[in-house]
Amino acid sequence: MKLGVIGFSKGNGHPYSWSSIFNGYAADKMRDCSFPVIPQYLAEQKWPEAKIQGASVTHIWTQDYELSKHIADASLIQNVVRRPDELIGRVDAILLARDDAENHLEQASPFLKSGMPIYIDKPIALSLLDLEKLYALEQFPGQIFTCSALRYSNEMKLSPSDATSLGRVREIHAVTPKSWDRYIPHVIEPVLRILGEDDEIVHFDRSIGNASGGGLTVHWQSGVITRFIAVGELASSPLSIRVMGEKGWKDLFFTDAFSAFKAALQDFVHGIINRTVNSPPGFNRKVVELIEIGRKDVV
Repeated sequence: MKLGVIGFSKGNGHPYSWSSIFNGYAADKMRDCSFPVIPQYLAEQKWPEAKIQGASVTHIWTQDYELSKHIADASLIQNVVRRPDELIGRVDAILLARDDAENHLEQASPFLKSGMPIYIDKPIALSLLDLEKLYALEQFPGQIFTCSALRYSNEMKLSPSDATSLGRVREIHAVTPKSWDRYIPHVIEPVLRILGEDDEIVHFDRSIGNASGGGLTVHWQSGVITRFIAVGELASSPLSIRVMGEKGWKDLFFTDAFSAFKAALQDFVHGIINRTVNSPPGFNRKVVELIEIGRKDVV
């Protein structure tokens, strides 16, 4: 399967990392990327065994041709194109590897209309209205795949033994560094997995954070209370979730980015091969709903 990666947004190294998970990488070139954590975790893997099998990134476009060439050299991508529409007919699926959701509709539209499967980086949208505009362009169920890779992180899940030792869950506090708009999906998605698909919002309270951060307390039909916090640009925090039950508590910390990214990308490919819906629209709508109601400019 031939994949094309498109786009680049400030502070987001996914064009490098996602492409390398499919292709492998050139260590000398990757050292020069502006995301030091990427060559660090790539170097911890065994290559070529670590690559996803059966698919490769063969084409790239970003807004900056020189940057595209550097990503291509570092991530072993054969073809650099000057316009995103050049990928139509040349690749089988698209990786939209930018997390500025306000640009997703424009960037994804040509590929959705052409019937190509597309993985849209989180957050797919900042409002339910914008999300529905994307789904309205789907040519078949499952054409759109989106997620935070933390949805796939084993570190951010409760094991059966955890569930037993905690007892009934009462509260979940989830914290992420950086901005609400770009980073809060990282903790919303694993928390929703813990809550279960059928839980519904009963009430919420929004709190104002500093410098692009924010907070949201949600009361759920199950009786669980969740608190989502993005600390913004003026503070530092790990990606973490504390689950508190009647009998105990458990802290979950995210540290293994490579495994989570690989699992998410692999699921995207499997969905294409098997023609299954591996990124459920109902789940994605709930994620975007929480993002939207927690934003400071929402009244």
